[in-house]
Amino acid sequence: MSINVSEKLSEAVKYVGTFKFWKELVIMTLGMAVTAAAVYYFLVPSKLIIGTISGLSIVLSNIFGGNLGTWITCINIVLLIMAFLLIDSEFGFKTVYTALILGPLTQFWDAVYPWQNIANDNLVTGTPSVMGDPWLDLCCFVLLLSASQALMFSINASTGGLDILAKIVNKFLHFDIGASVSIAGAVICCTAFFINDFRMVVIGLIGTWINGLVVDYFTATLNNHKRLCIVSKDHERIRQYIINELHRGCTLYEVTGGYSGEKSIELEVLLSKDEFSKILGWMKDNKIEAFSTAGNVSEVYGYWSSSKKRKARKEIIDKR
Repeated sequence: MSINVSEKLSEAVKYVGTFKFWKELVIMTLGMAVTAAAVYYFLVPSKLIIGTISGLSIVLSNIFGGNLGTWITCINIVLLIMAFLLIDSEFGFKTVYTALILGPLTQFWDAVYPWQNIANDNLVTGTPSVMGDPWLDLCCFVLLLSASQALMFSINASTGGLDILAKIVNKFLHFDIGASVSIAGAVICCTAFFINDFRMVVIGLIGTWINGLVVDYFTATLNNHKRLCIVSKDHERIRQYIINELHRGCTLYEVTGGYSGEKSIELEVLLSKDEFSKILGWMKDNKIEAFSTAGNVSEVYGYWSSSKKRKARKEIIDKR
């Protein structure tokens, strides 16, 4: 265990010293600032409880008092400890950082421009509302939160909070991660019965469901890759281009044409969008005759990412 901890600390120190770390730190801070604004301006005034840790914090702050940001920070600290004890330490600095700054950032927005300056009483419920209607508040919150989460997912980060709770549910109850998020979110929404009427709780549940759909859409879009299958007599040239220029691996299959009965080689390769455009352009410029099909892939595991790919290639070279 001590060796693993030492290795992880060593990798963390190296990562902190890179330009990539500082660039992503800025992106994470901006993304969490947007999340905090969405919570503070659209959830707090109307007391809308969406299935998030922020929603649970609103309930607790209304029941027991105290600052919203303080509740968010305390709950996230507890969840981070649970994550390290019940799951593992893979959440790393990104999850710790994003989870712990959400509370202080809500306090930041409160100091910069309090929601009381722009909120009006809702004509139907009589509760404060920035947009004047809880459904509009819900839409604004979901859009801002989804945009922030999409930004986080693009750099392999998360907003912490409910993500941690969902992973715990996923591990011990064996639900898939999407169902885990929905279950954890629904439980949090139900705590709103302590401070809201039935109508507001239903709005919160619908918002949780919509947020899950939008996040799934953004996740699939941002993580979209291309599976390219190529049948060509120039398969060796294509293979060399994939390996030497794109630095990707590929799989070769022997296939038989159903019409001609001729045997040929099919190459299958998984590429990013940029790499997909490059190989198609290269094949066109070199006038390579080929039959190609392409499909979308939203999840990739193993040694596909650039960092893992470079590490694996370096290990192969060192062995040689």
